[in-house]
Amino acid sequence: MKVFLVYVRDENFCRLLPKELDKSQSDNGRIKVMGFPPLGIQTLAPVLRQHGHRVRLFDTCHPQMQAEHIAQAGADERPDVIALSFLSTTTYPAVKNLAKRLKLNTPHIPIIVGGAFATMNSDRILADCPDIDCVGVGEGEELLPDYLGNLAEPGSVAGLVWRNGKEIVQNVSRPLIRDLNQFPYPDRTSLPIDYIESLPLDVPAVLSLDKFCTMQTSRGCPYSCIYCDIPSLSRGKWRYRSSEHVLGEMQQLDHMGYRSIYLTDDHFLVNRKRIGEICRGIIERGLQFRWGCEGRVDAVAVDQLPIMKQANCNFLAFGVEAGTQKVLDRLNKKQTLKQVEHAVSEAKRHGIERVHGFFVIGSPGETEKDIMDSFRFAARLKLDTFGFNRLCAYRGTPLWQEYIDRGIIDDERDWHKWFKCSDIDPTALPSARVNRLRMQGYALLFFRRLFGRPLRTYRLLRIFGRHMKKSDMVRLLVSPFRRRTLSRQPELPAKMMAGLEKPQRDAVFIPPTELLCVEAVKEKA
Repeated sequence: MKVFLVYVRDENFCRLLPKELDKSQSDNGRIKVMGFPPLGIQTLAPVLRQHGHRVRLFDTCHPQMQAEHIAQAGADERPDVIALSFLSTTTYPAVKNLAKRLKLNTPHIPIIVGGAFATMNSDRILADCPDIDCVGVGEGEELLPDYLGNLAEPGSVAGLVWRNGKEIVQNVSRPLIRDLNQFPYPDRTSLPIDYIESLPLDVPAVLSLDKFCTMQTSRGCPYSCIYCDIPSLSRGKWRYRSSEHVLGEMQQLDHMGYRSIYLTDDHFLVNRKRIGEICRGIIERGLQFRWGCEGRVDAVAVDQLPIMKQANCNFLAFGVEAGTQKVLDRLNKKQTLKQVEHAVSEAKRHGIERVHGFFVIGSPGETEKDIMDSFRFAARLKLDTFGFNRLCAYRGTPLWQEYIDRGIIDDERDWHKWFKCSDIDPTALPSARVNRLRMQGYALLFFRRLFGRPLRTYRLLRIFGRHMKKSDMVRLLVSPFRRRTLSRQPELPAKMMAGLEKPQRDAVFIPPTELLCVEAVKEKA
């Protein structure tokens, strides 16, 4: 069979590399895009080929891979199945638009969708979008070949949600894949796109022009932060590839000329022994690439930082989230401020070039003082870069369920939305105040960095400045003080939409202490 694999991208997080920054002289028909590669469809392509199928890949970041181009390709090539992959609610409208175009051009070709949002909302998507024929729930390496082999009998495919006339049928669930070593390495050559290492900011900051890709060595996270849907998707389990299988892929990437790799693992720093084996393998094989990863500050593998540095790890991102223990506990982070300080200090002490901190503000029960304390805490840490975003609620997270229980969200009507907590939660500070505090906090951080650590700040700006236009550098520096414009803005819950421009902040109020008590009872239960 012939299969189209299409990654539908959030346009806010990719951008064509400006021509003046492209130092390559060859015209090989490839474009350069500032953004992460579509690792999901890159992973599925060789799996399908192992089963005898022909595959064509599309990534909507390419100017010639937009909805109209993919629909025309479908009409010209008549694939047997079109599979659409997308990540979150922000991309769902684009997926519906693409499915509609495809059905107009090729009404008899089945369309299957997959990804995190699709997994969380499979039956709702089919009820909402008649142009989508079925949803693959969970991981696709086993599900998609099974579906292709049983197009006439979809009821036999575990993990599939499909239409039987007007009825939406949910098949038995498919177990998580136990052996992640069984699959071939991802296809990083078929797409005519070179992905550029960058930060997905308001003004994408190019970090290097080295050949760049992403890689996944493990799946899932055993923790349960209230804003994260990963535990729901991974059923609270952390699974990993063997160090030898990981090193085999790394060896291949090194031979292909990749010099920068970002590990997209939800939590890389889990298994000390495995990390040590991977790092020693990188060193012993003389692999030349730099690499980065994400992890928790309380990870047992923090003591592996020295060998990570020896193995060319130059970037490490920590989910700090808040600078007060009260807010960390409210977010169910199960980490302490002392652990944050220790992890960041150790990373810098052992020579990790760039350490990043993720923060959220506008959390339930968070005060103005709490927010400013988070910025002061960030200023004390030895972080090189940081990001402060307003806390959001997405379906599939514990926070979403809390808002259902509190009567703020109507799951039947709001399932396809996403919300800023400061827009909907009466226990959170209003958005206007949170934005004002964020600007003040960034001003404090910049002042402290500029005058407290001038040399490190200068070096960091030079890293960004090597591959950015001066005008973009200026825009990058002032971006924290501007309101960001997204292609799809957060919405209000259905209960707040009846002629209201702002939510009634006094409509529902549950004291944070009471909420903590409720959560404690749930945990004991």
